[in-house]
Amino acid sequence: MSGSVTVIGLGPGDAGTLTPDASSALDGATDLVGYSTYLDMVPDHVAATRHGSDNREEAARAAAALDLAADGRRVVVVSSGDPGVFAMAAAVLEQLDAPEPPERWSDVTVEVLPGVTAAQATAARAGAPLGHDFAVISLSDNLKPWPVIERRLDAVAAADLVIALYNPASRARPHQLSEAVDVLLRHRAPDTVVVLGRDVGRPGETIRIVSLAEVPDAGVDMRTVVIVGSSQTRRLTTSDGSVRAYTPRRYPGVDEA
Repeated sequence: MSGSVTVIGLGPGDAGTLTPDASSALDGATDLVGYSTYLDMVPDHVAATRHGSDNREEAARAAAALDLAADGRRVVVVSSGDPGVFAMAAAVLEQLDAPEPPERWSDVTVEVLPGVTAAQATAARAGAPLGHDFAVISLSDNLKPWPVIERRLDAVAAADLVIALYNPASRARPHQLSEAVDVLLRHRAPDTVVVLGRDVGRPGETIRIVSLAEVPDAGVDMRTVVIVGSSQTRRLTTSDGSVRAYTPRRYPGVDEA
């Protein structure tokens, strides 16, 4: 009898951002499949068998989950954040949509449960920089060419969207964040408000609010989410002296009546 695959997100890291639906799925699982670092974030009381693998083995990981489910297992595929945002939900569906998927997968049920993204968690810590229209772009060129990333950055910057940047810099591609900032500066002022959220929801969390011109020298790494404000995004100093960032809900040119 075929089992099931449930793809969940653990949120950005803190147990408080794990949704009740995801928690229930973990409690009912016979097997957990995921990047080993993310499996380490699963609460200790979850008794399922854990199948960890390297970060870049998404396709093999998805296929392994479907194979386990075809044997009647209740499999939970674990991502961080939301599983549908640069994560394992698409990887599982890609395997099912392969030219000749194994016949034994045909009766496996697949469910995707939403989670709290790193961008959402960073925005909440900083205030409300995603208060108006926004886009999410990964700067990693592992799965898409860099010229495609540049075109997308240019387009959303020209449209004056707030932009959440994932995978902004790594040791293998330290130059790309500076190149991305150069593209954004074609359309944004150097003093545009930018939020840098590192390890949000995990020990050592930091939130910084800087200008766009400061980003290349701000020590951004792969554990950082970069939220670049629109032309309307503002800084606000609250009564306790803390600095917040927010993007107003109303855009210029809208009739106040």
